[in-house]
Amino acid sequence: MSLLIRDRRTINRTVECTGRWARAFVCLLIVFSHSTGGAEDREVVDILRKLSKTTRVELNGELNRKRVDSLRTAIGNAPSWSREVRLRLQVGDLLLRAGRTYESIEEFRYIESELSRRKSTAPLRATWPLHAFLGLAHMRLAEQENCLHLHNPESCLFPISSAGVHVLQESARQALLEYSQVLEQRPKDGAARWLFNINHMTVGSYPHGVPEKWRIDPTVFASEGDIGRFVDVASALDVNALGLSGGSIVEDFDRDGDLDFMASSWGLDHPLRLFTNGGDGTFVQSGTSVGLSDQLGGLNLVHADYDNNGYADVFVLRGAWWNEEGHHPNSLLRNEKGDFVDVTAEVGLLSFHPTQTAAWGDYDNDGFVDLYVGNESNDWERHPCELFNNKGGVRFVDRAKQAGVDNVGYVKGAAWGDYDNDGDIDLFLSRMGQVNALYRNDGEAGFRELSATAGVEKPVWSFPTWFFDYDNDGWLDLFVGGYDNDAIDITAVYLGQTSSASRSMLFRNGSNGRFTAVDSGLEGAVLVMGANYGDLDNDGFVDVYLGTGNPDLRSLLPNRMYRNNGGMRFLDVTSTAGTGHLQKGHGIGFGDVDNDGDQDIYQVMGGAYSGDTYYNVLYANPGHGNHWVTLELEGVVSSRDAIGARIQVRVRQGDGMRDIWALAGSGGSFGGSSLQQEIGLGQVGEIDFVAVRWPATGEVERFYDISMNGAWLLREGTGKAVSIDRRSFDLMQSADHSTRHH
Repeated sequence: MSLLIRDRRTINRTVECTGRWARAFVCLLIVFSHSTGGAEDREVVDILRKLSKTTRVELNGELNRKRVDSLRTAIGNAPSWSREVRLRLQVGDLLLRAGRTYESIEEFRYIESELSRRKSTAPLRATWPLHAFLGLAHMRLAEQENCLHLHNPESCLFPISSAGVHVLQESARQALLEYSQVLEQRPKDGAARWLFNINHMTVGSYPHGVPEKWRIDPTVFASEGDIGRFVDVASALDVNALGLSGGSIVEDFDRDGDLDFMASSWGLDHPLRLFTNGGDGTFVQSGTSVGLSDQLGGLNLVHADYDNNGYADVFVLRGAWWNEEGHHPNSLLRNEKGDFVDVTAEVGLLSFHPTQTAAWGDYDNDGFVDLYVGNESNDWERHPCELFNNKGGVRFVDRAKQAGVDNVGYVKGAAWGDYDNDGDIDLFLSRMGQVNALYRNDGEAGFRELSATAGVEKPVWSFPTWFFDYDNDGWLDLFVGGYDNDAIDITAVYLGQTSSASRSMLFRNGSNGRFTAVDSGLEGAVLVMGANYGDLDNDGFVDVYLGTGNPDLRSLLPNRMYRNNGGMRFLDVTSTAGTGHLQKGHGIGFGDVDNDGDQDIYQVMGGAYSGDTYYNVLYANPGHGNHWVTLELEGVVSSRDAIGARIQVRVRQGDGMRDIWALAGSGGSFGGSSLQQEIGLGQVGEIDFVAVRWPATGEVERFYDISMNGAWLLREGTGKAVSIDRRSFDLMQSADHSTRHH
């Protein structure tokens, strides 16, 4: 059936209700709220509360218990021992994903004892699956006992240092016994071999204690360069939110000159968290006071100043991965001088599709940023993508079909960028399991899909994506992260063996409408989820940090950092940087949190299942002695935050000149960097000028008399840069002081 909904602005919206119970429930809730005169700003909040109680997924503790009880009833009625074993394995797996690890181990041990008593392995044909389950359960228990309950900044950082070695080792050593049993029966099992080596690291016996036949040579983990040691200071500064996979934003939400953090967790009853920067090395967690405590769930966050009031607003994305269960509403949170108000229904953005990706950009150059939402379609349901045209910061109207971008696919990443330098932004979509899509913006004629012509259809299995100018030639290049939703052989990836894992790809812009896939050094990055870029060493070339993992509890592989080597190649510096976190890495945001001129990294950690939680991290940049400049763009004809502006910084280097290029925006498609542009300059003499091509007009404006190592406001149409005085503090010293205080 279809229900016609009319809001206060008399904008007609049709919500299609299939026979699916969850969607029908949501539709009825909407009708009820309107028929009873419910306030629109509570509409999404009420829906989210209901969904947290009714959605049938592992994230819902109450319903998860019911599933376990149901399976136990089935076990009691099992017609055969073989059927009972299969059901008990399901129960054990479900308990493990739910975080009920002791119960999970008990279930697996019962099967083991019964197999021994019956002296028959017929139900399993071999005992390796049971040993694999037990190995994983004990490994997870070891993580919970040590990395969570006895957490320290070195916990789960790969390669594991002496400070990261488990204090409580019994569970990890039991996991070693179980995985050795698996490898005896299946010596080519790459997953078991990988976790066997990881468990040896956790007890301090890698590499010497690993039998040679199963040992992974430590040389394969060596860094290709040194970018300095980043230190996780999140726990010391109380910004280490514990949660599941989610989005992150690094932004100055209250406009006090200091960058704050916002983080989501996709648990259905998990609220948004805001950590406000005090500018003195302290952070305060806000929630109820700023209107965020009722905003539940959300796998990703994207931000922009949609109404041009000078404060960054936030769009929360929900429903991804859940298919027919994922008809959840997104939320637009209007920032009113640091307080947030849900205006989703009021501005016309209320819709119900599974999604976790969206991108802000002014595709029609009218001075107000528009919003593209990439939805997830599958063989059972079609969810066309949406292009919401911003009508003066007051309301949005979906123009996707008219513009020709109502793509139907499993869209996981969306990015805007003017790849052909014609003055209007183009659109790229990463579509998991399908060829990707590149839409060229032809102005009033709409968009044309040109991925095949441009050569950017691959990788077929992909996730995060973005446009950037990694080689500083003035043309936007394209990154697409490879991703597999199934378990992969991580050992094969690291040993350079043949592997079916989807690899990340970097496409260099040929300035002729075509891209070329280059051998960039990023090909080793697999299972890429959260991701972003920035100039971490301030050498004038943007670097990359990639969060990794998938829902499978066995998918523990390092998050990876890559240093841009002069626009020629990316070097893996994960080990020396200390950022090879083994837990699942999601939303990543870059930003100069302590105003010292280098970019720090805030990352949301945690998996998909309720038992796979972890602490968020804040990596403090050690500094590199290079020059830098921070630019705050203020559009007048263009949108206030000038998203999409192209920035050229010309610097004097030696006897000549060098250009450094940047794209104004929040960076990658899964995690949001600060909208202030933090640009590394390297070892240069001075800045000659900064040129900005403003997105709404296409006019290039030059700003002179900008000195290095400071922050500057560039207002459209003035031609004059204004120095911004900002307080600075040292993240590491603040963390040391906080640790001593506690």
